[in-house]
Amino acid sequence: MRDMSERIKEMAAHTYGTWGSQKGWKAPLLVTDAEGVYFFDSSGKRYIDFSSQLMCSNLGHKNKVVMEAIVKQAEKLPYVAPSFVTEILIEAVEALRTVFPEKLSKFFFSTSGTAANEAAMKMLRQYKFPSYKVISRYRSYHGATAVSQAWTGDPRRWYAELARTVVDGVVFAPDNYCYRCPFAMTYPDCDVQCARYLDYMIKEEGNVAAIVVEPIVGTNGRIIPPPEYYPILRQICDENDVLLVCDEVMSGFYRTGKAFAIEHWDVLPDILTTAKGASAAYTPVAITASTQQVADFFEEEVFCHGHTFAYHALAASAIPTAISEHVKLFDSGRPQKASEYLKQQLYDLADKHICVGDVRGVGHFWALEIVKNRKTKEPFDTKADKFSGKALMTGKIAGNAMQNGLYVSAWYDTLVIAPPLIMTESEIDEAIQILDKSLEIADQEAVDTGLPASRSCEYNPRSGDK
Repeated sequence: MRDMSERIKEMAAHTYGTWGSQKGWKAPLLVTDAEGVYFFDSSGKRYIDFSSQLMCSNLGHKNKVVMEAIVKQAEKLPYVAPSFVTEILIEAVEALRTVFPEKLSKFFFSTSGTAANEAAMKMLRQYKFPSYKVISRYRSYHGATAVSQAWTGDPRRWYAELARTVVDGVVFAPDNYCYRCPFAMTYPDCDVQCARYLDYMIKEEGNVAAIVVEPIVGTNGRIIPPPEYYPILRQICDENDVLLVCDEVMSGFYRTGKAFAIEHWDVLPDILTTAKGASAAYTPVAITASTQQVADFFEEEVFCHGHTFAYHALAASAIPTAISEHVKLFDSGRPQKASEYLKQQLYDLADKHICVGDVRGVGHFWALEIVKNRKTKEPFDTKADKFSGKALMTGKIAGNAMQNGLYVSAWYDTLVIAPPLIMTESEIDEAIQILDKSLEIADQEAVDTGLPASRSCEYNPRSGDK
């Protein structure tokens, strides 16, 4: 029998690795097991999952209740065409209605956040025709298809543009990025210019159908706006007859301490997309939800969208139990206590390491922004560096942590701290201890300015949510 390492190399030679040059996809790590907040490689080495894989394993690994529900559905009825209905779909809709805002009352089921956003684009453009433009933001990620890449502000869009696959009609707005304000202003004296400027954009652009936002930016920084930002944005949308679309693929299902992050601001979007936590990543499932006002439009108009795996029974089977497990977990109070503990540990970590420019987040959704110089905010790496082949500082930190048993996802400028919602204080301590040592790599190349790390998360929506 062939050696497993040879089989891995052969597999890699015949598959495409994601989001990178293929020279980095030669001998990927073989993961053979996972349980709770840990996963294990083929040698038996244990890793703490400090980013919930891709910010999706909200309930941790091997939740027996969710797994049993999937097995039960697999034995009963894994799949029928989406023109039929299944009992599990009825149960999934009933469960979703218990956690979604009441006025987001109509759902479309797909299999990924990308697909959920694709459905949203079709929905909003048909509903708002002849208006068609969508305003997104530069620090955003909305998926991997032509439509969702067109909405995306991060460097992955550049490659889609080179391939001439993105759709037209998307314009980008300045971000609500207090640590690096695009207007070079400081809250609260700024009067939340990042929100108010969108009114100017809508009026000058014309033909604007919607604004799409991640309520708390995911991949691109866990950016939390000032408390007035979303109420102002909602008012601007209403005054200009523009839809507000919230991408909660990453921030939904209690990742930020509420069922959906936008609820921190008591704002209702017209369309909301979500995935990942909907099944706690046990099955590939996603939801595009709309208000009844949007839904009523399609009573007579054709909703010309669907695909083979829409409303997939096996995918939907995880939703009811995942929701009940989330609710039960938060009713216990354990995640709320752990998130407060995590916040303090990250603050302490930032105070200790001069490479941490800003620490921000809420719930189980945090960023450490890594910089060379706290005073000038000079970064180690930029957007352009992400796919250049350069060894990024965040990658060096994450790589060292991985060697020492801690998995933490890294982008070009931030580390993604997004552990499973089941993580305990002792497990947080274990993760922080490893990360503490790994951050020393960046400290060696950073400038000691004597200044403390910024805490832009102090701009959280309400004091009770800090």
